[in-house]
Amino acid sequence: MKLLTWNVNGIRAAGRGGFSNWFAAQADSGAEVVCVQEIKATPDQLDEGLLHPSGFHSFWHPAEKPGYSGVATFSRTEPLSVTQGIGIPEIDREGRVLQTEFEGFVLLNAYFPNSQRDHARLGYKLEFCEAMLAHLEGLRRKGKNLVLCGDFNIAHR
Repeated sequence: MKLLTWNVNGIRAAGRGGFSNWFAAQADSGAEVVCVQEIKATPDQLDEGLLHPSGFHSFWHPAEKPGYSGVATFSRTEPLSVTQGIGIPEIDREGRVLQTEFEGFVLLNAYFPNSQRDHARLGYKLEFCEAMLAHLEGLRRKGKNLVLCGDFNIAHR
């Protein structure tokens, strides 16, 4: 299965920059699932081409705050289930995790928080990482095979 992930830094800006053409080329080359992060939009703000690319189901988890964060998953096959977030309101309000279950595995499309240059959100980021790990471990205890993709915002510099 060909799975792609991309932090688009704004789905509307990506749309103006040729996202639809890129998406179509990836679909033609056999992409089954495309995950995007940092969509910075809600579905009602998007045109049909971005909202429902031809031949794909689309699922969205935007942030409550306008123009911020959010993730979307596009898949050729309709998932068995779709879950927005991990059940923690402080995290889920920011649209950071979209979980889709397919035959044989659970895909988690995640946009991990940035701690900021001055580390102002470091505590939040660490809480997110702990909560995400607990969520993943819970799924594994249920016997689920996991694929975690997205923007981890983790680098030593």
